[in-house]
Amino acid sequence: MTSKYEAFVLAAETGSFKSTAEQLGYTQAGISYMMSSLESEMGTALFTRDHSGVRLTEDGRNLLPWIQDVCTSERALQARLGEVRHLESGTVRVAAFASTAIRWLPGIVDEFTNAHPKVELEFACFEDQRAIEEGVLRGEFDCGFIVLPPREKFFVIPLVQDPIYVALAPHHPLVQEDFFPREALASEPYIKIRNPGYSEYDAVFDRHEVVPRTRFVMDNDFAVMGMVNKGLGYSLFPKLILRKAPFQLARIELEIPTHRELGIAMRSWDRASMAAKAFVETVRTWVAAWDERVEFDERWDNLG
Repeated sequence: MTSKYEAFVLAAETGSFKSTAEQLGYTQAGISYMMSSLESEMGTALFTRDHSGVRLTEDGRNLLPWIQDVCTSERALQARLGEVRHLESGTVRVAAFASTAIRWLPGIVDEFTNAHPKVELEFACFEDQRAIEEGVLRGEFDCGFIVLPPREKFFVIPLVQDPIYVALAPHHPLVQEDFFPREALASEPYIKIRNPGYSEYDAVFDRHEVVPRTRFVMDNDFAVMGMVNKGLGYSLFPKLILRKAPFQLARIELEIPTHRELGIAMRSWDRASMAAKAFVETVRTWVAAWDERVEFDERWDNLG
């Protein structure tokens, strides 16, 4: 819709409400009413009207440069809004676990940047979910990959159910069993991944009502895998981390099947930028397709 300011500037240039109306697609009466309304708002006469047309008053001449600046700013704003709506600019800041960064982000980023090449992406990886949640809550990140449910109140899109398995050395005698016995969770040496809070692995032991016999505590998933590969104990890993593991490992289901649910969290969907919404939507569709594509052996990951 044409603004009163645009009509004012054009009327000042043409010296005619009739010509202004024809160029803007209004009636002459409509433009005349628009200018009278603008004069009322500003509390001063802007035009002198006579049979030959219209001329700016002294106040009108003084205000013309300012109103021209307003029109320029309005056009710039509309252009910027158009860029944002069509994702011609913007930055999306993403927090993720190392596992999602390794397994998912390359494919997600490839798909997103092909669709929106002018949107910049920034990433940060964490081992502790609390750091991700706090960063999203403070507005440091537009979105973050998390294990559900979150500790804080977020807008969350669930992505995938990620089964948790027992990882064993390939020669371990329990590899041939249908599942890892509850008793073995307590009796076999356990190699733990260090976590400052309550983790999905702690929930496994609680659900089976056992206390693990922890042999080592490590800070890195791959370090734990190396220990397990040498037969120094068992550990627990989600399917996402075990896929394409750098060590030869056997995996076996728990006696009570357990999974973690992965999702992506935002402070608010309604207040999120168009770029952030587009990124989250790309994540949702890409992960859904990825989950359907993933096929690997029921028992072995021989990719190390």
